Amino acid sequence: MIPGRRNQSVSRVDEYDPATNTWRERSPMPTARNHAAVGVVGGKIYVIGGRVGSVFMSSAVDVPAVEEYDPATDQWGAPKSRMPTARSATAYAVYKNRIYVAGGEFSLPQLSGAFKSLEAYDPATDNWTVLPYMPTPRHGFAGGVIGNRLYLISGDVQSAGTGIEVSTPEADAFEFDSEK
Repeated sequence: MIPGRRNQSVSRVDEYDPATNTWRERSPMPTARNHAAVGVVGGKIYVIGGRVGSVFMSSAVDVPAVEEYDPATDQWGAPKSRMPTARSATAYAVYKNRIYVAGGEFSLPQLSGAFKSLEAYDPATDNWTVLPYMPTPRHGFAGGVIGNRLYLISGDVQSAGTGIEVSTPEADAFEFDSEK
């Protein structure tokens, strides 16, 4: 995408079958968005947060929406509990049937920045847990689970909406032993 050119999020969902090397269109997402977190738990796909209106943070709005998709029935379920902190460009991972969402960014007319937030969504109870903050706020970074740790790697410490990019080599590990 090029700033200043028309752009928008789409709700289209496509499924790829690697066995046949084919694509097919599926039921569209209820909320068209980009920069969302995605996790698979119990065979269902959860799309969390993200931004609407534009791919560019300076002209987008973050949403706290959580939507569940069942690929077996090609159906989107009723909206789920909203995330505690609406944001986009997060890192995310799944561990023991919970979806962990970290960091992210926001932009308001008077302020923009990155989050330190770390929150976990439990689809079985449709509840969120707010966890200890990351030491450094950031967005556009990677998350992954190895063993009993969630690793959060790199990212930018300032919102992309400012035109100032400050990357960090920061790497944090969240220990799951203290979690249920």
